[in-house]
Amino acid sequence: MTSWPEGYGRRVLAKVDSTNAEAARIAGELAGPEWILGLRQTAGRGRRGRAWNDPVGNFAGTLVMRPAEAPDQVALRSFVASLALFDAFVQATGRPDGLSLKWPNDVLLNGGKVAGILLESAGFSGGSVSHIAIGIGVNLTHAPGSESVEEGATRPVSLLSETGANVDPETFLDLLAGAYAHWELQFVTYGFEPIRTAWLARAARLGDVITARTTRDETTGTFETVDTQGNLVLNTAKGRVAIPAADIFF
Repeated sequence: MTSWPEGYGRRVLAKVDSTNAEAARIAGELAGPEWILGLRQTAGRGRRGRAWNDPVGNFAGTLVMRPAEAPDQVALRSFVASLALFDAFVQATGRPDGLSLKWPNDVLLNGGKVAGILLESAGFSGGSVSHIAIGIGVNLTHAPGSESVEEGATRPVSLLSETGANVDPETFLDLLAGAYAHWELQFVTYGFEPIRTAWLARAARLGDVITARTTRDETTGTFETVDTQGNLVLNTAKGRVAIPAADIFF
C-alpha cells in the first residue's frame, strides 16, 4: 500500500461543483498543501473554459498550495504534475508501455488522451502568487466520445479500456500524491532543470513535425525541445520559435 506523503492534507468530497473552485474557497485557511478529490464533480472545467466530462469512477482532483517562487516559476508545476501522473499510471498498471507526455499538460496512453491538467493561480499581490490550484482529470474507467472533442484533437481513452487496470479514484489519489511529493521535492531543491530533463525523456512526438495552434494563429514545425521557461520550441521554415501556450495537434 502506498503511504500518504508527509505534510500534505487529504480532503475527499462525495460531491463538488469543481475541485479547482473548492481549492479557491479553502486556500486562505490552509496550513500546507492539500489534495482535494471530488468523487462526483458537477461543473468540471478544462483549459480555456472548456467543459470537462466527469462520469462517476473517473478521477477529479486538485492540489492547492501556496508557492514561494515567482509567478513564471510557479507555472512550471504543470510539468511536475505531468511527471507525477506518469509515475502514478506506471504504479497502477505495473508498466510504462504506451505512456507519454504531451506538451503542455496532457498524458497520453497508446496515443490517446487519458489525463489532463489545469493549473490556475490567484493573488498576484506584491509580485507573488497567493495560491495555485493544480487540477487533474483522469479517465480511469470512462472516456468521452470523439464527438466531445474538437476536430483533429487527440482521441480520449480510459485506463481501463487500454490496460484492463480497474483503479478507483481514492486509490489513484494515493498513488498520485506520493509521486507528486517526490517530483515537488526535486523541483524546490534543484529547480526546473531535472524536471525538464525527465519530462523530455517521456515526451510525445519529440523530433516529429507538429502544429501548435492558438486563438490567433498556428505554427507548424519540428518539435525540438522544451526550453528553460517551459516554452515549446519548434524548428520551422522561418527558424526556431518558442511558444508559451497553445493546443498541439499531431
